Amino acid sequence: MFEFFKKIDRHSDLMGGMAQRLGVDLGEEVSERSIKAQDYRNALLRCTHCDGVEACVEWQEDNERADVAPPYCRNRDLFSQLAE
Repeated sequence: MFEFFKKIDRHSDLMGGMAQRLGVDLGEEVSERSIKAQDYRNALLRCTHCDGVEACVEWQEDNERADVAPPYCRNRDLFSQLAE
């Protein structure tokens, strides 16, 4: 069970890092209700099922800012919507 929480924590960090690079403040989006808490949770769960974790880590290390998430990002559409 502890591994599950470690995985959630890691992907929360990855998702936050991706959002930051795309100019999206997830905390603000949830508090302003641009996205519902349930939608945030679903996005986090999508992230935990990603097969590109190492590619995501490398992409984030190589990109301080970006206009769009990489093609393999399971939340690419959500991030694009929120960045508008």
